[in-house]
Amino acid sequence: MARTRGQRRRLEWSLLAIALLGLVAWLSVSTSLSGANHLVQDVGLRLVARPAHPDIVIVAIDDRSIAAIGRWPWRRALHAELINRISAQSPRVIGMDVLFNEEDLDYPADDLLLAGALTRSGRVVLPVLRRGHGPTANAADLPWPAFTAAAAGLGHVHVAPDDDGVVRGLYLQEGPTTAPWPHFSTAMQCVADAGKRPCGAAPTATPGSQTADPAQAEGSPWQRSEPALIAYAGGPAHFTTYSYIDVLRGQVPGDAFKGKYVLVGAAASGLGDMFATPVSQQSRLMPGVEVVSHVLDGSLSGVQIRPAAPVRNLVFNLLPVAGALVALLLLGPFVALLTSAALAATTVLLSVALTGWVGLQFAPAAALVGLVLAYPLWSWRRLSAAAHFLRLEMERLQKDGLSMRLRERPGDTSDFLERRINAVERASRQLRDLHHFVSESLQQLPSPTLVCDPQGRILLTNVAARLHVGGDADVSLQGLSAVELLRDLVQTGTNLPLITQDKLRSGCMPEQAEGRDAKDRSMLVQCKPFTDLAQAGWLLTLVDITDMRRALQQRDQAMNFISHDIRAPNASILTLLEMQRAYPDRMPHEELMQRIERYAQNSLGMAENFVKLASAQTQEYRMAPLDLVAVLAETVDDVWALAREGEVEVTISTTPDTAPALGDRSLLCRALANVLNNAVKFSPTGSAVVCAITQRDRHWVVSVRDQGPGIAPELQGQLFAPFQRLHDRSHPAISGVGLGLALVHTVVQRHGGTLEVDSDVGRGAEFRLVLPLRVAALNAVEA
Repeated sequence: MARTRGQRRRLEWSLLAIALLGLVAWLSVSTSLSGANHLVQDVGLRLVARPAHPDIVIVAIDDRSIAAIGRWPWRRALHAELINRISAQSPRVIGMDVLFNEEDLDYPADDLLLAGALTRSGRVVLPVLRRGHGPTANAADLPWPAFTAAAAGLGHVHVAPDDDGVVRGLYLQEGPTTAPWPHFSTAMQCVADAGKRPCGAAPTATPGSQTADPAQAEGSPWQRSEPALIAYAGGPAHFTTYSYIDVLRGQVPGDAFKGKYVLVGAAASGLGDMFATPVSQQSRLMPGVEVVSHVLDGSLSGVQIRPAAPVRNLVFNLLPVAGALVALLLLGPFVALLTSAALAATTVLLSVALTGWVGLQFAPAAALVGLVLAYPLWSWRRLSAAAHFLRLEMERLQKDGLSMRLRERPGDTSDFLERRINAVERASRQLRDLHHFVSESLQQLPSPTLVCDPQGRILLTNVAARLHVGGDADVSLQGLSAVELLRDLVQTGTNLPLITQDKLRSGCMPEQAEGRDAKDRSMLVQCKPFTDLAQAGWLLTLVDITDMRRALQQRDQAMNFISHDIRAPNASILTLLEMQRAYPDRMPHEELMQRIERYAQNSLGMAENFVKLASAQTQEYRMAPLDLVAVLAETVDDVWALAREGEVEVTISTTPDTAPALGDRSLLCRALANVLNNAVKFSPTGSAVVCAITQRDRHWVVSVRDQGPGIAPELQGQLFAPFQRLHDRSHPAISGVGLGLALVHTVVQRHGGTLEVDSDVGRGAEFRLVLPLRVAALNAVEA
């Protein structure tokens, strides 16, 4: 069923992806979203503003000039004087964006003055305008023939407003099909470069020449070619500007126009053409002369903006939408929402940045529409799928006997999805309560219990199990491997792992198995397989039988001790008594008493050692602060008589002033005495036993070194086992039952320490009792 849901989900996603990508592709090639695209593109143009080109200067026919000279139009003698003054500073070119298309009948002499000024300058470009509007208008307004002949070039000053009336582009060639004119800025550059660059097929007349016959041009259809976007350098008033009246009065710097591209045009309100542009601020309009200046600036600066090719624009819009669709399929709802938002922001930023970086202008509105639609459409489909799933789950729960809890209640809302959620929530609460009851019951079990699947992954544990593996009682083990957690649990004798994945998968785990773990605990593992409709697995229960095994071992040791060791001297006593009765005169009475006493002392000593060992293993220790230096000195004094009898010297070589520790003084003295007694008994006559106390990190090391026969490394593992005598053959005269070192090992371990042996055959032995320092004493030593 899960596979069916997954297949249905992928099918729905595929259909949504096809529909949405198809919509984005259609919107990318259509003009239906031009307004939204213009909004983003205009922001990009504002963000990539650049400084004005220093060689462009505007002479503005502004309100101040009109106030000083009078209302427009002015006499052409003033324009002639303006051209003379500008030409005197040797500009590169003068663009006179003022139309002189008729003869001045009131002041005919002014036309002669203006034509003379144009001729003397030889660097003036005049504008051409299209007469009328609409596709049938094919006539042009040319300058008066005398001015056309005197001008250095002609150029059209038309722009191409978009549907919203904003000027974003123009055509670099426009006019009659037989001889179109270049744009005004292109004509200015042709004149400025003095033939260094081609000016196209435009009838840019040279001084003294005539253009093509206007009548012939008027009969030719009007055409526009070479569309281009205007790379605006900034907003209105971006270029260096001088007032017309200031130039006439000579109130400008002497080199204001030297080597410059000078444009003369109307900037007064209500006088010339004013245009809305993408870079206009607060509804400010831009005069036509400034628009021409921006076109010229882009050409001089080498900055071009061109619309991205349709294929590139299509790919640019499809990629972010495809990324959002993949995120909806693979990621969660919140992450997918963030991804969609990030892709939308990235798309907008890229479309803005690419305008300045590579001069490509993309139209991202189609991608934004796709990103906006992707998330709600997919959420709608997933919501429908969730409602369908909840309905099916309700039906299943009703079949499972939960119908009483799934009935609608008075407080339920009228929303069908909310009702289904409430019903499933009530059923889930009932199941959670049941699970909580089972889980709490499991937690109260005293034995570690684990529930795992056939692969050994833990599904449920109780507190005892978490403590058993050395973890925190509040830290869950769910999802971990039971095989890894219990890998130290091995079979007794074979040391093979008791729980393996192969056994769990194949179902070959025995119902009961006994083993030991790394802490030397005897564990009984009870295994019970279980299977239900949801899953199969194992119920593992660990029972700690260490105390029981230790008790059995102690019982066996006691039985062995009673039946063998303690029985032997008593049997010898009985044998001596029977011999005395049978042969009264064979053994002197004094010798008989000595032998009986020796056997009785041996029996009493063995019984006392056994009792002490049992007491050290089971009794509660009376822990109190003590000084190991004093304990060692006291023990050496106690062994003095035995050492003198064996002619062995016992010395203390190295000790600190004090060695504070925490322990049971009587048991530590007994353990240290056992080590010293062994060292003295096995030392040859005339040898020495050396004792010392040193500090090792956070422990005291009490060492006893003898010069006895030594212990082979392969036998050292048996030293601390009860009833082990390793020198019965080499030193049969030395009595003992092998309980002394077992007591030492038990006492040291219960004090939190360790017992170390350094020995080999023929070079003596060194026993080291490693005991922890007291915490307060450790701080004093470190200080």
